[in-house]
Amino acid sequence: MMLLLYFYLFVFLIGLCVGSFLNVVVGRLPYEKSLLWPSSRCPFCLQAIRWHDNIPLVSYLVLRGRCRTCRQSISPRYFFIELFTGLAFVALFHLEMVANVLELPTITRLARFAPGGVPLEATLVYWHHAILLSFLLAASLCDLMDMEIPIQIPLAGTAVGLVLATLLPWPCPEQYFGPATAGPAVPPFPPTRGVYAWPVWYPLPSWLPPGSWQLGLATGLAGSIAGMALVRIVAALFALGAGKEGLGLGDADLMMMAGAFLGWQAVLIAFFVAVAPGLLVGLATLIWRGNQALPYGPSLSLGVMLTVLLWPLIGPAFAPLMFDPLLMGGLAVAAAVSLLAVSLLLRVI
Repeated sequence: MMLLLYFYLFVFLIGLCVGSFLNVVVGRLPYEKSLLWPSSRCPFCLQAIRWHDNIPLVSYLVLRGRCRTCRQSISPRYFFIELFTGLAFVALFHLEMVANVLELPTITRLARFAPGGVPLEATLVYWHHAILLSFLLAASLCDLMDMEIPIQIPLAGTAVGLVLATLLPWPCPEQYFGPATAGPAVPPFPPTRGVYAWPVWYPLPSWLPPGSWQLGLATGLAGSIAGMALVRIVAALFALGAGKEGLGLGDADLMMMAGAFLGWQAVLIAFFVAVAPGLLVGLATLIWRGNQALPYGPSLSLGVMLTVLLWPLIGPAFAPLMFDPLLMGGLAVAAAVSLLAVSLLLRVI
């Protein structure tokens, strides 16, 4: 139990450091400022902040939210972003590595948090999703505060996602832990899963063998293209029918990034999962900002993370659809026609 508490503390501290960096990202990227230069400074007197006044959470509390030099009040936003990021890292750690909501077979077969260390698979899966979470938080915070997602965030996230896809091709790291486990009796269905729940296609073609870098790169690229294309097509159809924009290019870039981390099947499902939290975020934003344009990036980000954590429930239900090109193509055409019809109706109303 004590060892587990140390892990919680370690993850929380990492999250605080990430949150501190996110404050820099949110405060600079939307205004096209460098993330590296100059060093952190007071927004009022422009004096450099000393290292011991830049410790996440602690410095803000010690200084009571004020600059040491000019004594002007510093926005509590910095404190709460750091705290939220730290808690988000801990929550993800608990759900994936302790509660094992992903139902990864190797975690159930191995003793978790034994003195010898943490299972390799759990570590790879967790940090893969924690990196994705960090990029999603950065994009969502910028969207909430400035109604814009700086292109640097999804581009950097997509690059990182593609590198991870190439280094951790399906079914890695599950392939290192004994025989594959049986999946649901819905052929064709991938019989095991790793960092990427499903490969780019199944059964795998001969030129994309399991565990190969070619398969990993193809999975990440297909996810990026699918995420970006889906949002752009939906936005174009809605604009054609309703005569006004519904989704921005930043939303498409965000889903491009998510697809690089998850693959095309998960990112397609995540887009529709995001509808429910989108309604809640929309109501909250209306109360906060009034009748203004609503940022959809936070809803998409929440939909992505919900899809990740609920995949054992969502994935098997959609397996017959995702690996049947004729059925999937027919549903895609029907959905496009329905969206165009609804948007035209909205224009008339």
